[in-house]
Amino acid sequence: MRLTLKTVACVALLLLLISGGWSKDKPGLVLTWPSETQPAVRLTFGKFQELSALSGQRNFKVDIVAENLWGKSIDRASFSVYMFDKNQVRIGDGYIDLSDLPAGQSTRFTMNFAALGTPVLVRLVPKQLPTELQAYAPPKTVSITVYSVPAGAAVAADGKPAGTTPVVVQLATGAHKLLFTKEGFAPGTYPIQITGEEGVGGAVTYELGSSGHDTLELRDGTVVSGDLQSMSPTEVIVTIGGKPQSFGRNQVKKILLTQREPVSQ
Repeated sequence: MRLTLKTVACVALLLLLISGGWSKDKPGLVLTWPSETQPAVRLTFGKFQELSALSGQRNFKVDIVAENLWGKSIDRASFSVYMFDKNQVRIGDGYIDLSDLPAGQSTRFTMNFAALGTPVLVRLVPKQLPTELQAYAPPKTVSITVYSVPAGAAVAADGKPAGTTPVVVQLATGAHKLLFTKEGFAPGTYPIQITGEEGVGGAVTYELGSSGHDTLELRDGTVVSGDLQSMSPTEVIVTIGGKPQSFGRNQVKKILLTQREPVSQ
């Protein structure tokens, strides 16, 4: 069997619509994993039987027939079954565990689950697979806590916004780049490599570079970040957000100038 990255992506995001909604009297839901063109396991659901309901939570049970279409014996394979409502909000989940299932054979079992409402979407996510089927599993991610000095920097992981420090990001195995940006500081990039030995994750701290603008400290304690344009015995003019702003000479306590490259004439 040839495994492709495209197949892996499809498996990780397997989302099936149950036509007309989910009813305890509507049998016949069939999930073929990982796909119809490369079937390994077929799950056929019977009638969904509602057992009880309390405060909006409905408890169900369902008989399932699992068929091994792979061509090899499945020693152990497990799946999470996530249920979603019509707005694609997750409202419940179940669990399927297959073991010692020879090629071409089937097994019948019952799955119990609870849902806060009526599920209409199902997502099947593999949790444990035989070695030969590992490529179908979603990529493993590691939780990394990201700090910056000073805090409050916006973080982008591989070009995608991830939040403001301190923040926890999920990174898959491989090389990544974290981009830090904060008003008044030069942006910076932090390369990070995630290996299979990371375990539960870790933390990184990035110290932001020098200020990207000149800094004025006023006598009332206010700190202003901008670009100094001119200074006279009576006035200091600073460009802030693209607009010039004037301060009286006696308002300014201290001026810190950022280093800039000379402008070619």
